[in-house]
Amino acid sequence: MRISSPNDPALIRGLTRARYSRRTALRLSGAGALTAGLALSGCSIAGEKREATPVAQYWSDKESNGHLRFANWPLYMDSDRTQLRQFTDSTGITVDYQEAIQENPSWFGQIQPRLAEGSDIGADLMVMTNGVEFTKLKALNYLAPLDHDKLPNYAEYGGELYKNTDYDPGNEFTVPYTSGITGIAYNPEYVDREITSIADLWDPQFAGRVGMMGDPQEIANFGLLLNGVAPADSTRDDWEDAARRLEEQRDRGIVRSYYKQDYIQPLTTGNIWMSMAWSGDVYQQNAEENANLRFVVPEEGATIWTDNMMIPYTARNPVDAAMMMDFLYDPEIAAGLTSYINYVSPVPDSQDVLRRRAEEASGEEKQRLADLAESSLVFPTEEDYERLHNYVTVPVDDEKSFTGRFLEITQA
Repeated sequence: MRISSPNDPALIRGLTRARYSRRTALRLSGAGALTAGLALSGCSIAGEKREATPVAQYWSDKESNGHLRFANWPLYMDSDRTQLRQFTDSTGITVDYQEAIQENPSWFGQIQPRLAEGSDIGADLMVMTNGVEFTKLKALNYLAPLDHDKLPNYAEYGGELYKNTDYDPGNEFTVPYTSGITGIAYNPEYVDREITSIADLWDPQFAGRVGMMGDPQEIANFGLLLNGVAPADSTRDDWEDAARRLEEQRDRGIVRSYYKQDYIQPLTTGNIWMSMAWSGDVYQQNAEENANLRFVVPEEGATIWTDNMMIPYTARNPVDAAMMMDFLYDPEIAAGLTSYINYVSPVPDSQDVLRRRAEEASGEEKQRLADLAESSLVFPTEEDYERLHNYVTVPVDDEKSFTGRFLEITQA
């Protein structure tokens, strides 16, 4: 199984109610595509790449300073900052937590000039998705190489599927914060059969009742999987074949709309009957709105993305940042974070913690924790994991043409 490597991951995937504050602009629709293009075009690998610093050399003179600046996405930690308070109580390290990242391209555009000149970006730890911007930061050597001796919890409790990932072999620069699955959701009140295949999204029986995502990478992934092609291994010819399949689906009137983050409500009300969907959206809608949506990892496969913690090489407090990374891999701490985020935890042992807490709880909280602990949307089964793939990988030089080709489909 191969952990997802989305080329341009997007919109909020933390809580359904957080959609508009998390990644709205990044789901590449018109202005979002332009933002991404401008952010990337402003960076030249040849002109701004720095020499890589060996691990031992980077960490040789670093010490804990008792403070940490943490840049994250909105609604990726509860309003009481429970895990931060626990971290301070445990270590004495204070944390300046900033919900500073609204989208990957704009954040990259903000920090890249400072990193190019060797300046502080105002954060020691940041969370970014494994996509174009992360790949660029890595290629430019703008990230601190991790000293895994400082990450014993990660070594002991991190899931094996989240180690040595394709986008960061050996986890040289990152450890996961949370993950999620892009699969199919459907409403059984309107669909009279079990949905098991991506091909179901092309079935004329559901003409005008299918939702697809508007993001080029997301729909490209599904077009490729439908054709039996692993997205991460795809070629330019494969992209064109996938685009033609998606055009057929559109031109036959099967797609009702191409959505950014707003497919959940139409799916719940029956305006659409099935859609590409994010696992956390479906979990939240079922839990909070008492919906009965079903989420499927289709037989052709689905994709998994990961939001990762990383340290900019200009960080003032890298030791404190590494301590926070490792702290969040304590299963007790990870369970609390998962209880709020409701996406896939990279700490498998947090499932048993949630089960124990469910047994100790009462009333609605008992049921909520029990449902969370047993949900395959939060703790995928081994069978699900076997069908999860990396996102399509688009070289920087091909990004503009790739994005344009699939936007032609979604914006026609």
